[in-house]
Amino acid sequence: MAQLSANLLYTAFILYLVATFFFGGAIRDKKEKSNINRWSQIGIILTIIGFLAQTAYFFIRWVAAGHAPVSNLFEFTTFFGHMVVLAFILIYFIYKTSALGLFTLPVAVLLIAYASMFPREISPLIPALQSDWLHIHVTTAALGQAVLAISAIAGTLYLVKVVDQTVASKRTFWLESIMFTVVTTIAFIIVSTIFSFMSYEATFSWIDKNEQESEMVFHLPALVGPNEGELLTAGKFEPAIEVPALISARKLNTVIWSLLAGTLLYGLLRLILRRRIAAVLQPLVKNVNLDLVDEIGYRSVTIGFPIFTLGALIFAMIWAQIAWTRFWGWDPKEVWALITWLFYAVFLHLRLSKGWHGEKSAWLAVIGFAIIMFNLIFVNLVIAGLHSYA
Repeated sequence: MAQLSANLLYTAFILYLVATFFFGGAIRDKKEKSNINRWSQIGIILTIIGFLAQTAYFFIRWVAAGHAPVSNLFEFTTFFGHMVVLAFILIYFIYKTSALGLFTLPVAVLLIAYASMFPREISPLIPALQSDWLHIHVTTAALGQAVLAISAIAGTLYLVKVVDQTVASKRTFWLESIMFTVVTTIAFIIVSTIFSFMSYEATFSWIDKNEQESEMVFHLPALVGPNEGELLTAGKFEPAIEVPALISARKLNTVIWSLLAGTLLYGLLRLILRRRIAAVLQPLVKNVNLDLVDEIGYRSVTIGFPIFTLGALIFAMIWAQIAWTRFWGWDPKEVWALITWLFYAVFLHLRLSKGWHGEKSAWLAVIGFAIIMFNLIFVNLVIAGLHSYA
């Protein structure tokens, strides 16, 4: 059953990838003036089939595990990608914008690929997660974040079209920073895949935050090591520095590898392309209706914000009271969920009261998604807390 669910997830991954090319063909088809042409029709059909395959994966894994498969970083990130596709399908049938598919489906593909770099085994729930609130809180929070992600994708479309790539400016710098982040994710997937094929493994003995001796296994060469760590695996890379017990050395090491590999890959791409990546993408959005994209971004926030509020704050506080006998505890994940909520509250205030439309709104949407991804990646991978099981 576990193998069947894995095959369905792989099928969804391939279908999303193929659908991306069809949406690319849709926006380059000069014979068709309609927003829905033959290319886009095939693209959305493939996307829906992929979504159904991933839905089947989700429920089969649920049956195999005995609980909703959202309890670790692999499961949550694949579910997040699943919800991004769902949000895209719903919005596509409202606005009929093929360019949105061209930019959204690669995000879903990257999320699934990124998730696959983490342990995929089905494991029993720790006591703190053995609750129906796991299904309610996590799935609702993921859906809210996924709808908010569509606003960022729409914002990126807007910025790629309007930002002048012929001159160096703060706007081009920050837009290119978005492209660098995407490249870094791809680089992490490549590096992790290489060392996975090599079956790289290095075990350290270390002293955890409770002053207890423990073991930590690295699947990438340890550029940084655990607190008072001793390498137990002969012939493996010795870390240059140790990090405090409050920081997960293995996870920080993953972030460092991602940044190093991302910088290298980005440099190679710039050397080959001889221009900014955003400039390479600009011809793909030349026919995008800016007013329509701006509306998609705004509507996505108005839908995603209340869902996120319900899942990431209200349901989370109810579960925290049940599990830990307090509604709020300043855990890093709790703090960043609040920061995310406050940011989107400010977004709506500036949009409705101050008239921040167009490019300003697009930048805010992108920044909001950057906060979400910081919470998903950096807070999960580096900062220790009650949610470290993720």
